[in-house]
Amino acid sequence: MSRLLPSLLAAAGLLAITAYIGSSAYAAHSAGSINGSTTVTGDFGPPQGPPIEEKLVAPPGVPAPIHRDHPARVIVRLETQEVVKEIADGVRYNFWTFNGTTPGPLIRVRQGDTVELHLKNDPNSHMAHNIDLHAVMGPGGGAASTVTPPGHESVFTFKALRSGTFIYHCATAPVPMHIANGMYGVIEVEPPEGLPKVDHEYYVTQGDFYTTGTYHEPGLQSFDMQKMLLEQPTYVLFNGREGSLTGANALTSNVGDTVRLFVGNGGPNLVSSFHVIGGIFDNANVEGGTLINHNVQTTLVPAGGTTMVELSTPVPGTLLLVDHSIARAFMQGALGEIKVSGPPQPAIYNKVSSGPVSGAAEPVAVVAEVSNANSAMADGKRVFTQICSACHQGNAMGLPGAFPPLAMSDYLNADPKRAIGIVLNGLSGKITVNSTGYESVMPAQGPNLNDEEIANVLTYVLNNFNNKGGSISPAEVKAVRAGGKPN
Repeated sequence: MSRLLPSLLAAAGLLAITAYIGSSAYAAHSAGSINGSTTVTGDFGPPQGPPIEEKLVAPPGVPAPIHRDHPARVIVRLETQEVVKEIADGVRYNFWTFNGTTPGPLIRVRQGDTVELHLKNDPNSHMAHNIDLHAVMGPGGGAASTVTPPGHESVFTFKALRSGTFIYHCATAPVPMHIANGMYGVIEVEPPEGLPKVDHEYYVTQGDFYTTGTYHEPGLQSFDMQKMLLEQPTYVLFNGREGSLTGANALTSNVGDTVRLFVGNGGPNLVSSFHVIGGIFDNANVEGGTLINHNVQTTLVPAGGTTMVELSTPVPGTLLLVDHSIARAFMQGALGEIKVSGPPQPAIYNKVSSGPVSGAAEPVAVVAEVSNANSAMADGKRVFTQICSACHQGNAMGLPGAFPPLAMSDYLNADPKRAIGIVLNGLSGKITVNSTGYESVMPAQGPNLNDEEIANVLTYVLNNFNNKGGSISPAEVKAVRAGGKPN
């Protein structure tokens, strides 16, 4: 029976696709007809020259721009692989992928090219897989021709008749499960004249993930079908992993440069409100098509859709890539960075210093030596960077009149263990920090962070930013979570 499973799955997938294609829900991408004759736009004749092997790269990288002035036969090789990787620090997940990454590699061709697509399915896969490319004008976007059992290879060709930025994804039944496990990517079909020159190009694709465990629950997590049906993701991520575009993995630019982002949304469920905090999109290709909008703050990217955006980086600093359905960014992982290097540009952006009137120097991180601190401090810094810094800022100075400082905080240092309950359960109402009143709302982080993460981030803050030091243990957090008091 086990030997028959791949064939049965392949047959089931093919039947599902055939039923879909034959239904009224399937809208065929047909060419226009004038006086009974069919006209096809985007067809620039047969391929010229020898076939070209597409050089695919892992995200966020993209293949080089195309400078050809003629159509070619482009060979694209993809392999479906089921791999266990980290979805967050200490959390593993069984991803289903194209070429071992989520998203799969960006495919880049020219309008009018003939694409010869080879789809292999790794012999160690447990499922049949296929591919539906939204750039294909034909049955199932190629899905009907590529149902591939483990250990097999399928080949089909298509002509890229329309320019634009398009999603591709697995379409084997159950389709939502294959997509939710990470089987999607982007294909860019450049117009014949190519794309305008920019200084940097990157590839970012959002997806929603559904695990049986809670957010940041450690260990190997399984797919949760019920959460997916309820559209209640555990994680919302860029490029398949929390932190994939932050810290050492951040995208980079320089003052005065232009950046192009090929942005996809694999879904399977959520629409992305894609925004770059600190940036404005000079150009945004609406839904990945040829209509271009200008000076855009936030652009919608539907599930199974894309956009291509371009922005300039006139000043140094860190820009944040977010889904501006903002809880997804700061509480579910949809966060990235563009680090811009270069000299200050005070005529464009000029930071006005704020802080204690005593004239004290800017706080400098002072890390105390705490036993077993290396990993705990690193984890605490990660949590602080991903969650706390959004309000309290990267230097922990807060925002005057809005969010209190954690740096040199008399409120924190007076009773560090009080902070456990605040992080777990949130805080509202007026408090006084360093002689200044604040009345903002601190959201509860207990549902999102485990005991160890809360202990680590509090220990990190206590031993940094000119605070007095100390440590919080996971056991103390556990006691407060259970309704008791820390020892």
